[in-house]
Amino acid sequence: MGFFKEFKEFAMKGNVMDMAIGVIIGGAFGKIVTSLVNDILMPLVGALIGNVNFTTLSLTLRTPKLNEAGEVVKEAVTLNYGNFIQVTIDFLIVALCIFLVMKGINKATSLVKKQEEEAPAPAPEPSAEEKLLTEIRDLLKEK
Repeated sequence: MGFFKEFKEFAMKGNVMDMAIGVIIGGAFGKIVTSLVNDILMPLVGALIGNVNFTTLSLTLRTPKLNEAGEVVKEAVTLNYGNFIQVTIDFLIVALCIFLVMKGINKATSLVKKQEEEAPAPAPEPSAEEKLLTEIRDLLKEK
């Protein structure tokens, strides 16, 4: 029973929960960026360089072997470098987005720290002795 209690304490710690939320949001963000690359950017790039679909770019190392009936006996061997290009561009865009978000967070954090440092510290509350001495001083001034 101690194992489950220990696991529950570990799983419910703030850092683990924050990390889990980050992974979930990161996965969703990755899907958005992948769609941006696959559905918007790459077709534009392909159109600019002559209607090329990057996912179909490949280099055939060995052609398929066919029998007399025209059926494939051995599959073709290809290097699918177009898909690699697309995934690399996808990665670069995700990395750029994460960089920009982190840069914004760091900038906001430094501004908050700067404002906290510039804010004057509140005057300390006078002690009972200081209050009493102040009253005595004020009474002596009146006489």
